[in-house]
Amino acid sequence: MKTPLLGLSLPELAQALAPFARERFRAAQVQRWIRERRARSFDEMTDLPASLRAALDERFVVGLPEVEARTPSEDGAEKFLFRLADGAKVEAVFLPASRRRSSGTTERVTVCVSSQAGCALACAFCVTGRMGAGRNLTAGEILGQYLVVAREKGFGPRGANVVFMGMAEPLLNVASVSRALDLLEAEVSPRRTTVSTAGIVPGIRELAKRERRPNLAVSLTAAEDTLRTRLMPINAQWPVRELFEALEEWPLEPGRRLTLEVVLIAGVNDGPEAARALSRLARRVPSKVNLIPLNESREWL
Repeated sequence: MKTPLLGLSLPELAQALAPFARERFRAAQVQRWIRERRARSFDEMTDLPASLRAALDERFVVGLPEVEARTPSEDGAEKFLFRLADGAKVEAVFLPASRRRSSGTTERVTVCVSSQAGCALACAFCVTGRMGAGRNLTAGEILGQYLVVAREKGFGPRGANVVFMGMAEPLLNVASVSRALDLLEAEVSPRRTTVSTAGIVPGIRELAKRERRPNLAVSLTAAEDTLRTRLMPINAQWPVRELFEALEEWPLEPGRRLTLEVVLIAGVNDGPEAARALSRLARRVPSKVNLIPLNESREWL
């Protein structure tokens, strides 16, 4: 199989190209074509010598995922179904800018990317959780989702927010997610990037070590252990107390907050007592609460 170049840092790319290109600037050219110009193949890299393009095509691929299906929505959102090189399938979602600011400029669009194919967490309200465990994606496969959506929807560097809130649990693949964050920094600020987790405490602590941290969102859904374990079995391994100990240690710069996500389920966690318990818990950390109506796809409880 040909080696994908997507996911390599500039020094790694230079090392890979060294046997075929004597000029050191060629690696930066190739990287610009992949990252900034969203090139899908070496044929598109027209400022490279034809002989170099042919040599690269024999040994490498860019490594972008294939779009198998696109599902647009009336509100401008669009879901992309990608097929990866080994046949695994993952989804990414494009969300249009929702409103204009008082300054007259339009908010950035948002791209939600997946970090695993399949999910082992089996949260009661999540469709992906019914698929069972799959495999971790590489940093290149994560970055590739963003680049393809950017090309198809026509936005450039600094034009989007990125949310690791697609299929599966990002912090069960923390090494690839962290590397993808590094690669994304060239055009998406960490302040415009969010990683959403079901509460993988070791992953939270690992991500907290980064010098430039993304925003952190936690899928909480219930403030009490018995109910949260029923809805999110991962809570049995890292209960609410341990989760919030890790959140209290998360370094927050001035003006930044954690996001606590709550899927509202009628008759389960939408009553006054559940709201009071959530309020008490949320006060422990600088945070905002995102209430999400349940998107029912079956009789799930």
